[in-house]
Amino acid sequence: MNKNRVKFGIGSKFSISLLIFGAVLSISLLVLGICNYDNSIKQYYNDTAYQIAGMVRDFYTDEELLKYADLTTRYNNGEDVSNELNEVINSDSYKNKLSLIETLRKNVGANDINICVLDEDVLKNFNQSDYDNYLWNPLYYIVDCYCDNEQSFVLGDSGAILAEYRERTLNSIQTGQPSKEFYISSGSFGYNITAVSPVTIDNQTAVFVVVEIPMSTLQENIRSYILQVVIIVIIFSIVAIVLFRMYLIKLIIKPVELVANEAEKFTENNNLISEELSKIKSNDEIQLLSESILKMEHGINEYIDNIKRITGEKERIVAELNIATQIQADMLPSIFPAFPDRYEFDIYATMNAAKEVGGDFYDFFLVDDDHLALVMADVSGKGVPAALFMVIAKTLIKNRTMVGGTPAEIFEYVNNQLCDGNKAEMFVTTWLAIIEISTGKCVASNAGHEYPAICRAGGTFELYKQKHSPALATMENMRFKQYEFEIHSGDRIFVYTDGVAEATNVNDELFGTDRMLDALNKDLNATPEHLLEIVKQEIDAFVGDAPQFDDITMLCLNYYGKDGIC
Repeated sequence: MNKNRVKFGIGSKFSISLLIFGAVLSISLLVLGICNYDNSIKQYYNDTAYQIAGMVRDFYTDEELLKYADLTTRYNNGEDVSNELNEVINSDSYKNKLSLIETLRKNVGANDINICVLDEDVLKNFNQSDYDNYLWNPLYYIVDCYCDNEQSFVLGDSGAILAEYRERTLNSIQTGQPSKEFYISSGSFGYNITAVSPVTIDNQTAVFVVVEIPMSTLQENIRSYILQVVIIVIIFSIVAIVLFRMYLIKLIIKPVELVANEAEKFTENNNLISEELSKIKSNDEIQLLSESILKMEHGINEYIDNIKRITGEKERIVAELNIATQIQADMLPSIFPAFPDRYEFDIYATMNAAKEVGGDFYDFFLVDDDHLALVMADVSGKGVPAALFMVIAKTLIKNRTMVGGTPAEIFEYVNNQLCDGNKAEMFVTTWLAIIEISTGKCVASNAGHEYPAICRAGGTFELYKQKHSPALATMENMRFKQYEFEIHSGDRIFVYTDGVAEATNVNDELFGTDRMLDALNKDLNATPEHLLEIVKQEIDAFVGDAPQFDDITMLCLNYYGKDGIC
């Protein structure tokens, strides 16, 4: 094997993959461990804070808490209770308990311990503007012991809480239970957790005991944990990579290199097969691989021989299809103007096959000097079978029309002929009209085909709807309906196959007859040739990149009457 072509060997790729896998696994375990550790420590601090809150609550009787809560609420509601506030603040009982709380705060290392009242109405009617302008004060202090004594609040002072804690505290007021979520803050006062413990008296939340303690230990422990895990991962990864690489080289890489070398020799030596691969006896997947490659080499040689044979056959088929395409094109009238010496009408038609050959066909021919036959038909199916059936149907229709008779009589004859020996059960939808050129009288029959579109002089194209008969070749001895109408100088007839209306875009939407009529009416003065170009352009723009599934065949007749072009 050409080693210059191998930028990264299997061993290197396995080593790198193992390193990446180990790193991803380790990081995942590290993150999981940190999350579990973080939650455990937070829960520990949270439980501790609520235990401290319970101790503080036990310093007071229910009567004292109710009295203090009522007094501070009345004060913040505008009542003049200054004397009562001063009396409480200066009382020995208030001071002694404040001193106990301060001593407890220092002993447990808390940042802040306070007892407060939360105004439920203010919490419910939260106003962002008041909050932003420091006018939102739902919290009324009873006692407050803060690590900075100058910032401690006294009985009656008001304050705010973080807006994101509003819903939790409201729920605690209503239920009398502490929030299940952590109250965690991180700012200029460090990384802290807060217990907000409601005190329920007479089945109502009277006050809250709030305890904030720092969690600096958590951050320090997490950093130490990360460092230890990283060191272990590095050592483990290095040892694992070295041992695993040795294992790979011995049991996998060498046999794989042999397989690669033999495969390259096969491609470089004109598919010459070596038997070296048959010598690998590792009794594992590598042996299966070598046996499969050896079998594949034999199969490739057989396949190449088959390809050469099939290619020759395909070239022959393509050549024959090209001839068939040309034959089919030659069978359809394709020289325009079709009747240069006739001034009474102008006609143009096109057929775009979905495959090399198609099943659609059109025809127009003079039955005699005063009668013009128009044919538009669509054979069921696609490809060569449809094309062969199309040739038969077109020939029968034209030959029988030239003998004479009405469209219904022509269809009855052609139908029976097509049903004879029709084991493939194919059928053909057909529209046939015979026009008396001198008068514009038309007799037509529709065997399961699309409605024609007619544009009267000075008007627009509209579908000309009449009763259908069944398609040709569906059942023997059928009777076919026919109908009559007249065209006058300046009138136009447009006939088509279902490939026009059923052209489909990438969103499985159909072009439809409404879009077809819009396209026909874009330029009412267009020649038949230009009119068909407009419709085809509209179809192509609608379909876009979607493949063509059906033949698209169209014919347009402009009738000028006995006076010639109007």
